[in-house]
Amino acid sequence: MFDNLSERLGGILDRLTRRGALTEADVDAAMREVRRALLEADVSLDVVRSFTDKVREQAVGATVVKSVTPGQMVVKIVHDELIATLGSDGQTIDLNAVPPIIIMMVGLQGSGKTTTTAKLARRLTERDKRKVLMASLDIYRPAAMEQLAVLGRDLDIKTLPIVAGQKPEQIARRALEAGKLGGYDVVLLDTAGRTTLDDEMMSEAANIKTAAHPHEVLLVADSLTGQDAVNLARSFDERVGLTGIVLTRVDGDGRGGAALSMRQVTGKPIKLIGTGEKTDALEDFHPSRIAGRILGMGDVVSLVEKASANIDAEKAARTTERMRKGQFDLNDMREQLLQMSKMGGISGLMGMMPGVSKMKNQMAAAGLDDRIIKRQVAVIDSMTRQERKHPEILKASRKRRIAAGAGQKVEEINKLLKMHRGMADMMKMMGTGKRGPLAGIAQAMGFGGGMPSPEQMKALAEKMPKGADGLPQLPKDLPAGLRGGLPNLPGLTGLTGKPTLPGLGFPRKKK
Repeated sequence: MFDNLSERLGGILDRLTRRGALTEADVDAAMREVRRALLEADVSLDVVRSFTDKVREQAVGATVVKSVTPGQMVVKIVHDELIATLGSDGQTIDLNAVPPIIIMMVGLQGSGKTTTTAKLARRLTERDKRKVLMASLDIYRPAAMEQLAVLGRDLDIKTLPIVAGQKPEQIARRALEAGKLGGYDVVLLDTAGRTTLDDEMMSEAANIKTAAHPHEVLLVADSLTGQDAVNLARSFDERVGLTGIVLTRVDGDGRGGAALSMRQVTGKPIKLIGTGEKTDALEDFHPSRIAGRILGMGDVVSLVEKASANIDAEKAARTTERMRKGQFDLNDMREQLLQMSKMGGISGLMGMMPGVSKMKNQMAAAGLDDRIIKRQVAVIDSMTRQERKHPEILKASRKRRIAAGAGQKVEEINKLLKMHRGMADMMKMMGTGKRGPLAGIAQAMGFGGGMPSPEQMKALAEKMPKGADGLPQLPKDLPAGLRGGLPNLPGLTGLTGKPTLPGLGFPRKKK
């Protein structure tokens, strides 16, 4: 959602950082461009004015002008102001209350209330280990109650039995009673919406709130509606009273203005964001991480958290041990590709890596997308067990058979095998900790030459020293040979002068 804004701000700030010294005129010109970029991203005018005034006030100060790297100091100021605009302290769902905790979901029709209710129920059940009951209060939309019941059945989460003819307030009281009698920790109330704001809906929501006394009232707002989402939040807060906001469709191509304006205009925190259609696609809203993504600084902590949630620890330990012994076969590689797909695919992971977001257009032009993973898995699935275990036996006739089975060319089979050899060599170097440049990286990070755990990586990201621009700096004890960038690794190709991933190279242009 923030791609266009990220690209615009990145270009403006890059031009500033290339200058040796900054004048007041340079800062003014940059702020004019920033103002235009934010307005084009559908950010509220008042928020834009406040943002640019605060940045300019700090950017023309003595601290920046006398700084060794004035451009980087301006980047840091913009980053800090973005965090303040998004809400400096990220807030999550408050579960500190006497059970059953009532959480009421409100919003317009089509914003994703029912799906978000199911997502939140799954999150509370799996992550927070709470016993959850879902109840649909939407007696108007056809099959709305049945939709929530089906989602509950798929997720193995209880839903309140449907009783025809009851009013929303009566269903709310019944849900509260069922929550108490059933020993539930949380009761989620999915209220009805309308296509537009009207007094009837507001009155009904206020009556439900009076009947159920919810601990949290969450507005589910569609981020694609831009400034309308902000006006919606203001209206609901005045009539019903909100405790937080859930932004849906953040993975869409909206311009990001709703997220940047919401906290400043309404004073209510964005607590959760919906990042996809599946029921596990719900994340906490962290202002500092979102600001980092917008400015192309990446989001390493979220990346590690996603890895921790998706990777099977026992399976990962077994695979690591096999890698250390040099036993990395095509079955192991298939597992790695599927894990990457589970964590959001190439595009999802690249978006969280520092600096890589600026190369998105080049990656798209080179055809580097999630279909590559599917094609590579299809090739491995076309092999026999023996071929997966011993790739060295793959000769021309076998490669032709595999290519035909996977619907690919023989060249694709050769690329996959080259990628496998490169990965196997690289993993063995990191695993042994005795030789090669990668062993030096592992030792410099303080992991004793072994593969770091997600917890270690998260701790490293937090402890890593930061320069004046707020970006991580290289460790002081990093070997001199590695300070110029990543070493040349076996079988790796990619963008000129950029670090690349094994086997995910870009096709060369034909002369």
